[in-house]
Amino acid sequence: MRINYDAATDSLCIHLAERASVDSDEVVDGVVLDYDASGALVGIDVQHASQKADIHQLAVNHLPLTRLEAA
Repeated sequence: MRINYDAATDSLCIHLAERASVDSDEVVDGVVLDYDASGALVGIDVQHASQKADIHQLAVNHLPLTRLEAA
């Protein structure tokens, strides 16, 4: 899983899997769910993210992390 924030566009992308997105559904204004070819959720895109979430803090609890990377 990868989480990317683009300050220039104020968009937050949560990549749940490394599979390509072939379909999308805007579930509420500015929140788009991305699906792969089999219909599985592979990503979440949040537009105007700083207005919808506290993007300055990230808490990770009880995840089975085997590798942690910082960009």
